[in-house]
Parts: sequence; structure tokens; C-alpha cells
Amino acid sequence: MEDIVDINVIRLTTAYVFVVILFLIVKYKKVGHEKQILLATIRMTIQLVLVGYILTFIFEHPSPFLTLLILIIMETFAIFNIYSRVQTKLSNSLKRVVAFSMVTGTVISILFFLFIVVHLKPWFRPQYFIPISGMLIGNSMTGISLGVEGLVNGFKDNKKFIENALMLGACPSHASNKVSNRAFYNAILPTINAMIGMGIVFLPGMMTGQILAGASPLIAIKYQIAIMMGILGSVTLTVFLMIKFGIKCFFNDRAQLQLEEFESK
Repeated sequence: MEDIVDINVIRLTTAYVFVVILFLIVKYKKVGHEKQILLATIRMTIQLVLVGYILTFIFEHPSPFLTLLILIIMETFAIFNIYSRVQTKLSNSLKRVVAFSMVTGTVISILFFLFIVVHLKPWFRPQYFIPISGMLIGNSMTGISLGVEGLVNGFKDNKKFIENALMLGACPSHASNKVSNRAFYNAILPTINAMIGMGIVFLPGMMTGQILAGASPLIAIKYQIAIMMGILGSVTLTVFLMIKFGIKCFFNDRAQLQLEEFESK
């Protein structure tokens, strides 16, 4: 295995020239949002440096307690990030559904991937557990964000159609079937599109990282295929659970459509 080419601080600093180029173009075109670009760059840098030191400590002191603590922190951050990213107002009941779906779907997928696919021993090895969990949780977070926003907007845009179906005797799940199917498809579409272009259009991050670390491309490919199946499964399961239980949040006990809690944010 070849030694990894290290990037010293000075060479790393030169990479920020791309941010400067973006900043100049945005300024020249008067697009605005310069503060957001600057804030995102600073926040990304600080977060990654802190994570680097934390992971170094955890890798040197592997512990099931620390590994589970990191998992809880990632899940909590992902859930609150979903709440903040969604542009529409969410009811408290739908927020609970989002949290339940996120935790249940990702934990099942993570455990299956680590125990069955990778067959990791011991199960809490942080070098595997944390990066794999992060990829599954991160992609599921994006999927649920798209799914829940599509669900809320779908109910708003199709209010009359759903109410007409209810008056004709349809149950809530059948009346909202079109909305739920569209929300589900739009939520998993980014993952499917990523799979279509993978390997030809671009090399994914996990595979690239392993190759740069000196691993055989064939081994890196096997891991990448496995992790993409894990991501697809995690996104599918979390979004499915969110939509299945989330639909009930839009109806009262008498099967009447209730959108008052979703009208503003």
C-alpha cells in the first residue's frame, strides 16, 4: 500500500482560491448572498477541523459508549437539520413522525449493513461505524427533507382534489395516494440519479478516499457498491416510514383534511 500524500497547511490554504473565485463572481454579477458563502466556508472549516480532532481521539480509544454517543449526536443533528431545512411549517405530530422515521430507518439500515454486509467485529469499530453511519444518515436526511416538503406542498396544492375524493367515500390513504407517491419518488430521485452517473460521470467520495489511501480499486468498488445499496435502502426505508405515518398528521379523527397547522412558518 502506497503512502498517503499529505497536504500541509500552506498548500491546503491555496485551495480556498476557489472560494475567492466564487466570491468575486457573485460580487461581479451582483447575485448577493456573500455573507452566506463566507459563513458556509468558515463553518465548514471549523466543523471539519473539530471533527478531525474528535475522530482522532475516538479512533485511538475505541469504545462502544463513544461510538453510540456519536451516533446519537449525528441522529439528533440530522433531525433538527431537517426541521430547519424544510421551507414549510411542520406540525408537532409530523415532527415526531420525522424523528421516528429518521431514527428507525437509519438504525435498521446501519445495523444490517455493519452486521450482515461488512460483518464488522467488534461492531463498534469507529473507523467503520462512524463514516458508514454518517453516509447513511446524511443521505436519509436529504431524502426525508425532500419527502416531507413534497408531502406538505402536495396536500396544499391538491386540497380540493383530496376533499372531493373524501366526499365520494375514499379513505385518507387512497385520497392522498397521488400526493404520497409523488413525494416518495421525488425524495429518492437524487439517490437514483447519483447511482446512474456513478463510475462513469464521477467517482464517489468513499471510493476515491480508499483509492487515495492505497486500497485496490476493485476493493474500493466493492465497498462503494455496498454502501450505495445501503444508502438506497436507508433513504427508501426512512422516507417510506415518514410518508406512511406522516399522512395521518393531515387528517383528524373524522378523516377530515386539516391544513391549518401547515399554513405558515
